[in-house]
This record gives sequence, structure tokens and C-alpha cells, in this order.
Amino acid sequence: MTSEAQDQSTPLVAVASADAVLRHPEAGEHLLTPLERERAARFRHESGRIDFTAGHVLVRLCAARLLDVPAASLTLAQLCPDCGLADHGKPYLPDHPEVHVSLSHTRGVVAAGAGHQPVGVDVELAARGGSLGAVARRVLSPAELRLVEAAPEPDQAFLRLWVRKESLIKIGRATLDTLASVDLSDLPLDVPPGAPLRSRHQDLHLLDWADPEHGAAVAAVSTAAPRIVQLTTAG
Repeated sequence: MTSEAQDQSTPLVAVASADAVLRHPEAGEHLLTPLERERAARFRHESGRIDFTAGHVLVRLCAARLLDVPAASLTLAQLCPDCGLADHGKPYLPDHPEVHVSLSHTRGVVAAGAGHQPVGVDVELAARGGSLGAVARRVLSPAELRLVEAAPEPDQAFLRLWVRKESLIKIGRATLDTLASVDLSDLPLDVPPGAPLRSRHQDLHLLDWADPEHGAAVAAVSTAAPRIVQLTTAG
């Protein structure tokens, strides 16, 4: 990804292939907690284990850059607010409660964010296949649904809205049950490859980009304008 000028007052977001993350000089399964290693081992396929590991490494790299500390000094934990279990749910840094973190992974691609403000990120492969069917009607507002159905590529238009809404869930602005009541129809659906698209929705800053290198749709949202950093190489 292209790097932007650094400003420590804003959240950091990064996206990369899982393989690229695990080639980073600081990367490795030694960064994971015993619970994370146990969760990684549960994946039936090696590709799933790699994606999980890379996502949990990349979020540490983002937080390490934000805090200017070694990634190995950071412990990542998760907690489900519904069931209270620690093997899923919202990620956080127990030793740095002032820092908000978010991560996402799909087949071969991972994204992460860290900031002193709430930040949510989501990444999905553009080549999803299948049809919108009833899914779009469950998660889109009527205005959004009209825009998607009128788009030249409805699946891609839906995917753009989906990654935005997943990001909103991750900062607590929506739930799976309330997605249809969140209307983002005022935001553009066309995000050309290359430079990220910045937009606003109420008090939120959104960052959208189409990543042609990885064939992915990515979205980040925060109460401050996120910035992209490159974390697949040292420095």
C-alpha cells in the first residue's frame, strides 16, 4: 500500500497479503499468545491458519507503529460482550486500554487498524461470486438497495456497502440486526483503484479503497481521519 504523511493524532490502517505480513522482520507466531496459537491450530486448512496469524500480527504492527514500541511488547486479547468468552469478540490491548484496535482477514488478505480513537476496518475479496439474494434486503436500507440494484455491477456495489457497514459494527455504531437502519446512501459507491476515497458520514471519517494488488475491497472508519501506512517492510 502507498504510505501517507504521518500524523500521530490519527488512526493507522494497513492492508497486505497474509504472506507479506508474515515476511515482516518482526513477524512470527512468537508474537501470539497461547490462546491465539491454540485458535490458529483449530483451522482445518493451512491457509486459514496463515490468514488468522497474519491478521493478529498486522494489528500488533499497527499498534506498535502508533505507540513507537516493539510489536513483541504488545499483548492482544479479545472478549465477547455477549458470552464473556475470550476466544472471539472485540480485540483490545490489555496493557494499553487507551488504544483502539481492529482487524479483518479474508482469503490471503488481511487488514488492521490502531488509534487513540475508535477505529474499525474490514476487508473482503472482490471476487465473491453468488448473488445478492435476500442478504442485501436484510442489511441494506431501501435507498441503499435501490442504488445497488441500479449499479452497473451490483455485487461490487453491495460489497462496498458491506465493508463499510462491517467497519461500523467494529466501532459499535451498528449490529448485524440494525444494519438495515444505517443508511449510507449519501456516500459514493464507485471507488476507483489507486488513491483511497475519503468521505464523511455524520461525525465519522470513512476511508475506502479498491486494492487491485490483492483484489480486495477495504474500508476503515473512525471518529478521526484514518491514514494508510505500509507495514509489510521494516521502518
